[in-house]
Amino acid sequence: MKNRSPHLTLFLVIILFVLGGKQAMAQETQEPKVVQLSGIILNADSTNAISGVNVYVPKKRRGTSSNQFGYFSLPVVPGDSVVFSFVGLKKQSLIVPDDPKGDKISLILTMVEDEIALSEVEVMPYPTEEEFKRAVLAMNVEEMPLDKESLSPTLLLKWAEEMPASSYENFRSFQSGQMQQIQDRYGPRSFPLLNPFAWAKFIKSIKGGDLSNDD
Repeated sequence: MKNRSPHLTLFLVIILFVLGGKQAMAQETQEPKVVQLSGIILNADSTNAISGVNVYVPKKRRGTSSNQFGYFSLPVVPGDSVVFSFVGLKKQSLIVPDDPKGDKISLILTMVEDEIALSEVEVMPYPTEEEFKRAVLAMNVEEMPLDKESLSPTLLLKWAEEMPASSYENFRSFQSGQMQQIQDRYGPRSFPLLNPFAWAKFIKSIKGGDLSNDD
């Protein structure tokens, strides 16, 4: 058996080296597996869902937030660090496993309150308490004489009649108008003269002397 030519051997080595390098580069440039991470975020008692929780991947600078039912869904890749944060709740993080089973990961996350104790703060209009006391003692309060005429029942009644309606009265008037519109939508308004119960009440009041004029 004749020995192979050294040139042929060198050529085969180069071919194997090139093919091996291409395979390694293909493995390196292969895109990572994308996993859909979804779940529900609840409070500490697991009774109410938390909406508006920030769910983001700091390394990728992307994320989402939980909806009104506490549900969220976010595409991630193995090895990603997912952070969950909300004002007043402790921040939590999750590492996506390197070998997830399937292309979906579902979880139920419970977040607890983050209690922060702040020291007492006193807000005063003066730099020190001593200056505040001096300012109070230096105040010159003039006593205003009491006008007895302003307490006249006739004048008070006149002011009450001229006083505009309050917000509560306006609301009651608006509410009464709305109820009347609803009643008119389903039928005509009632006519008191045709109401037998109203006539019976009127006759009873006459017999009882409610309409007599004692003046």
